[in-house]
Amino acid sequence: MRHSSRQRPLGEFRLYRIALPYQILQWFPPRRSNRWWRGWAALILLLAGCSGTHELPPPREIELPPTGSPERTVHVVSNGFHTALVLVRSDLPSGQIPEIADFPRARYLEFSWGDAEFFPAHRETLAVALRAAILPTAAVMHVVPLRNTPAERYPFAEIIQVSVTTKGFARLVQYLGSSFERRGADRSTVVAPGLYSDSLFYSATGRFHLGNTCNSWTARGLALAGVKLDVSSSASAEGLMDQLRSAD
Repeated sequence: MRHSSRQRPLGEFRLYRIALPYQILQWFPPRRSNRWWRGWAALILLLAGCSGTHELPPPREIELPPTGSPERTVHVVSNGFHTALVLVRSDLPSGQIPEIADFPRARYLEFSWGDAEFFPAHRETLAVALRAAILPTAAVMHVVPLRNTPAERYPFAEIIQVSVTTKGFARLVQYLGSSFERRGADRSTVVAPGLYSDSLFYSATGRFHLGNTCNSWTARGLALAGVKLDVSSSASAEGLMDQLRSAD
């Protein structure tokens, strides 16, 4: 079952700051002299979501908090260039994702992944964006607590609700948990304040590069949860969201 809410006007791109292809494009406005550069930027956009790798630990049984329902809901949020996963906090076992203890009052939690330098940057530069695109770099997880529904928090974003089985949700939870870099510690290190006053960045596993971006990370998590989609065709947020819109 898919429920889509699409209320994104043109120009509303700043809900998140991980959309590398868009950041590159904005440095080359649509003037004739910049067409060549924008062509390369468009190529980066097409390649940005190519399948990357994200190592998971061996599968194991995860005990989820009881809800009385055989299905769980996952909210996929997109601003047109960057995607994130929003889950009900009470559905998440703290033992699998200990970092959620930092957000005790949250009703929902939003998870997204990206380049460790570019994602948290308050002031992006072309050099940082190109380095994030071309060179494999360290990654961070961004966690945002939501006290209201995703639609209320992000009224201009496109939000699609996806229902997954309990087993599929458990695989997604394991994927999220494995995305935090803990290096043998009980929990991941907070590496920077988040994009919002109530959010945080954590050290993450994996390497960010042209073939392994935020959208491919989101798509792999959904695929592990049992959502039928082609990860290799999720080269952009629009490519991913279009598949979700078209699903039965």
